[in-house]
Amino acid sequence: MTPRSWLFIPGDSEKKLGKADSTGADALILDIEDSVAPERKAEARRMTRTFLEDRAPGARSSQLYVRVNPLEDSALEDLAAVMPGAPDGIMIPKTYDADCVRQLSLYLDAFEAAQGIERGTTKIIPVATETARAALTLHSFLGQPLPRMQAMTWGAEDLATVLGASTNRDETGQWALTYRIARSNLLLTAKALGIAAIDTLYVDFKDDAGLRASCQAAAGEGFDGRIAIHPAQVAGINEGFAPSEDAVAHARRVIAAFDANPGAGTVGLDGKMIDIPHLKQARQVLALHDSIAARD
Repeated sequence: MTPRSWLFIPGDSEKKLGKADSTGADALILDIEDSVAPERKAEARRMTRTFLEDRAPGARSSQLYVRVNPLEDSALEDLAAVMPGAPDGIMIPKTYDADCVRQLSLYLDAFEAAQGIERGTTKIIPVATETARAALTLHSFLGQPLPRMQAMTWGAEDLATVLGASTNRDETGQWALTYRIARSNLLLTAKALGIAAIDTLYVDFKDDAGLRASCQAAAGEGFDGRIAIHPAQVAGINEGFAPSEDAVAHARRVIAAFDANPGAGTVGLDGKMIDIPHLKQARQVLALHDSIAARD
């Protein structure tokens, strides 16, 4: 199952790492990048590797990813430190295009071979809109064989920084146009590739109602999960990206209506005509519901 909640944990925080297993997050992102001060990078690498090694693959309560530093920075040093712990995946920030993912894939080929890890085991998630160039080159991912890439996500904070913007919000408090375009293009690109689209963080971790409404809206658009910056956000994200009881019940009624009319391309339900796309959507809802139930 694609994780719904992706919780960032600073790789140098003994306190937060100590509580990580109890957060209920589907995936933990052990961070060596932006949440770690430069003088603490070495310690973050050491602590992240220890955390990974203490949790053997196949016996982890959450998927364990590591956000390394950008490729042109210290990503290689980060990988050398953490790959002995066999992370489930690597999140690569501040990418420019698909070539960044290909380069990281080559690095992972070498590290997996050196550590005796089955080739291709370590997945990749790029943060694909944190630079102006990246927001304009999402098309470079289309038609490319990138088998390690499990999902894509986007970022609004770093993009605002590189643009020199004073805010990434409009007067209503919603994403400004530039960020809506980047977000929509990320969603379209991920779905064109048949991989998961992960929505960016919801900054106000104390606004649970706002988070839940935002997650429900994002799930309705087609996003598969969301980044969390605080454990308090995990429950809202998990619930927001799971089908509601009403949605599951409706999906079952749609499928039952078609089962009762074998060979029909359209059927009537609640005074409305529904067709094959509705049936496909209903099956997707039940498949997601069942996969979440099996995991939980």
